[in-house]
Amino acid sequence: MRDKPVVIGVAGGSGSGKTSVTRSIYNRFSDKTILVIEQDYYYKDQSHLPFDERLNTNYDHPLAFDNDLLIEHVHDLLNHKEIKKPIYDYKLHTRSSEVEKVSPKDVIILEGILILEDPRLLDLMDIKVFVDTDADLRIIRRLLRDIKERGRTLDSVIDQYLNNVRPSHLQFVEPTKRYADIIIPEGGQNHVAIDLMATKIEHILAKYQSNE
Repeated sequence: MRDKPVVIGVAGGSGSGKTSVTRSIYNRFSDKTILVIEQDYYYKDQSHLPFDERLNTNYDHPLAFDNDLLIEHVHDLLNHKEIKKPIYDYKLHTRSSEVEKVSPKDVIILEGILILEDPRLLDLMDIKVFVDTDADLRIIRRLLRDIKERGRTLDSVIDQYLNNVRPSHLQFVEPTKRYADIIIPEGGQNHVAIDLMATKIEHILAKYQSNE
C-alpha cells in the first residue's frame, strides 16, 4: 500500500446510477485494491426517536448524515487504520447495533448523493465524480429499488419523492455538480466514462508503485 490511498468521491441524485458506476469501477480491480464506503451507511442514529418520528426523516438532506463520523473514518483509513463502519437498518429507520470491520486499501471510493456537499470531504478527495441522469429515469429506478429491496409501498415512495427527494435534489445535490472533476451522464450505462475512470486509477496506482 502506498503512503496515501487514492480517494474518489462519486455523487449524483438518488437513482442516478452512481452505485452502478462504483460497482463497475470496483469490478475492474482486485478487491484487495479498492474499498467502497457508502454514505448511506452513515445516516445518523435515530434509536432515541419513536418509530413514527423516524418515518418523517428527510434522508436527502445534509443534516441526515453523520459526516463527522464519516470524516473521522476516512482519516483513519488514510492513516492505515481499521474502522468499524456502521450499518443502517432501513426497515427500522435507524442505525443497526452491528458494525462492519473495514481495513484500508489503495483506493477508497466514497459514494453517496451528498458526498460532494461537505467541504471537509472534498478536501480529502483526489478525484470528484458526479453521475448526471435525467429525473424521469431516477424516479423509476428509485421506485423499483425501494419497493423491491426496502419493502416500501408505491404511495410512500412517491410521497417521499415529491416532499423530500426532489426538493432536496434541487437545493443540495444538483449544486454539487460544480465541484466535480468528471461528470458521467447516464450512470452505469456510460461504459466509455467508466473505462476512462478505470484507466485513470490504473495510471495513479502505477505511478505510486513505481515510486516505491
